Amino acid sequence: MGKRIEELDLSGSYTYFDYLSWEVRERLELIRGKIRPMSPAPNVQHQRISGALFREISWFLKAKPCQVFSAPFDVRLAAPGLPDKQVDTVVQPDLSVICDPTKLDERGCIGSPDIVVEVLSPGNSNREMREKYRLYENNGVPEYWVVFPAEQVLQVYRLNAAGRYEAQPPYLPGDVLETPILPGFQLLVAEVFE
Repeated sequence: MGKRIEELDLSGSYTYFDYLSWEVRERLELIRGKIRPMSPAPNVQHQRISGALFREISWFLKAKPCQVFSAPFDVRLAAPGLPDKQVDTVVQPDLSVICDPTKLDERGCIGSPDIVVEVLSPGNSNREMREKYRLYENNGVPEYWVVFPAEQVLQVYRLNAAGRYEAQPPYLPGDVLETPILPGFQLLVAEVFE
């Protein structure tokens, strides 16, 4: 029998095993065992941007080993093979690029994607942004892209040799985003915000 969000103790500590048993309509993530309710359904602008990014990346990846997935898609930030009862972090980035097929199973991704993309919504808080930045950095996500729709800015963070994120210069309309993770990929940033 599942639990509804009203029945959950938001101050409690949970695992992916618990998460799978819940019957909730609200979108949520599990970060270090703590429930983090997500913003309501994304607005039209958010979906257009997310869709444009998905389209460009998936077109480029056609017939290549990497794959792109859009939310809702569970990313379990844990070591592959870790039992569900020990996984305490499950996020749903707007887009996840995964180049290692062994990280994929029927429920999503286990381990760090190669690229995580988050399109900010009006409901995103500074706390949430800081928490996700640290979470992705600490779990070794090589690239973390943050899209600021109102400002029409795409910010890319890349892990350096010390395992810390380094901010790249902001990408603005008129710029072309390239990434060493996807050699040959070129994203015309203006097209993301059309």
